Amino acid sequence: MRTTKAARLLATGAAVTALTLLSACGGGEDPADRARTTTAPVRPRVDKAKVDVLPGMPPVEDPTDLYAADRPNRLSPVVRDFPSRVYVPNTNSNTVTVIDPATYRVVETIPVGRQPQHVVPSWDLKTLWVNNDLGNSLTPIDPRTGRAGKPVDVHDPYNLYFTPDGKYAVVMASMDRQLVFRDAHTMKVAKTLPVSCYGVNHADFSIDGRYFIVSCEFSGEILKVDTARMEVVAQERLPYQGAMPQDVKISPDGKLFYIADMVAGGVWILDGDRFTPPRFLATGKGAHGLYVSRDSREMYISNRGEGTISIFDFSRNRLTKKWRLPGGGSPDMGGVSADGKVLWLSGRYNSEVYAIDTRTGAELARVKVGSGPHGLAVYPQPGRYSLGHTGVFR
Repeated sequence: MRTTKAARLLATGAAVTALTLLSACGGGEDPADRARTTTAPVRPRVDKAKVDVLPGMPPVEDPTDLYAADRPNRLSPVVRDFPSRVYVPNTNSNTVTVIDPATYRVVETIPVGRQPQHVVPSWDLKTLWVNNDLGNSLTPIDPRTGRAGKPVDVHDPYNLYFTPDGKYAVVMASMDRQLVFRDAHTMKVAKTLPVSCYGVNHADFSIDGRYFIVSCEFSGEILKVDTARMEVVAQERLPYQGAMPQDVKISPDGKLFYIADMVAGGVWILDGDRFTPPRFLATGKGAHGLYVSRDSREMYISNRGEGTISIFDFSRNRLTKKWRLPGGGSPDMGGVSADGKVLWLSGRYNSEVYAIDTRTGAELARVKVGSGPHGLAVYPQPGRYSLGHTGVFR
């Protein structure tokens, strides 16, 4: 969510009290018990030979686990020699703070354009793109050297994704109400797709790459977009007054999409193929970021409004744990370390970054950064290619 709109939009938080009507749970009930009401339908496993992927997209290695290439330290030859760093865009300071994760120390501060929102790995893994939203530009960073290059003019780049075939970058032009498909290398516009919702911001792609689901935070809607046709093929409003959908993540088996909702305080669970009304799972106040563990067994859900991280177990289809940051905080966007042992999250309203032990939930460090830290990228990470955001790898 944009820092400049936080006060106005969070006024809708009063609607949270109506959440129990959707989650069919009592206010004092354990979150794990609430999760049991969201049992997924049983479906046959997908045969690898039958995954008809988007032309040009790398084949699916394991249809039962889309994150199979993201195992601990399974680095692509492209990134194997890159130094391990955490890149933190500070929306109010117009800088990117660079942290050495081995020492938890800031090693550099890079000036960038106005209101940097996310640091995004390119499809080919060679470049990190800083999304300077109000600066209307993308700043490239060479992750091998840590040096910033000449900014590229791109209007309203709130967030950035890449089509699975590596052909296009998809700019989430939030205020322009557009999805802008650009050449993944030159950033030249290929097609501008106007949308009728407000605040396009996050997305993830289907198992075959033929469509992607997009969240619209300011109008509480979600879109289904045909990747090859570059067209919206379905649209629906989330069934909650004042809904504010954020991060989107597909399940390891490719059957369901999870959509964090900051106002509803949980995640929506969507069948992307059928695009039927989603089910709801309460996690915590200000649910925002979604990150899959290196073994594909769990998903970390950052609850920005209460300083917690909820843990969702995919195979058990339920919440199993909740970690609380000592002294509170505002855990937002981030990523998992290459070895899977540390979850890194920005503290959006606290000018800090949290390093969290993924085995115990213990806080390992708090690192002071600039004002308004948002979509930080842990880099490099395992995976064959990047679909964008702060690091969605396949």
